[in-house]
Amino acid sequence: MRMDATFIGIEVDDAAAQDPALAAKLAEVCPVDVYAVEHRRVALVQENLDECVLCGLCLAAAPAGAVRVLKLYDDDAPLRVT
Repeated sequence: MRMDATFIGIEVDDAAAQDPALAAKLAEVCPVDVYAVEHRRVALVQENLDECVLCGLCLAAAPAGAVRVLKLYDDDAPLRVT
């Protein structure tokens, strides 16, 4: 699953998006409510995508490679957590 706004794009691996525990965790850690739980799956909240503060909490909460935050203003450069 991928959803783009003006500045930020979010990709969630399809298998990971079906994990109810991951959906709840992402919804809990995101300070600007980019993630929600819908039908026990990860859902992206379109109107909140560009509110992303690039904190990386979603990347830290998800298994490696399951979530990607893309900086559309920087040629789709992925956010890296250091």
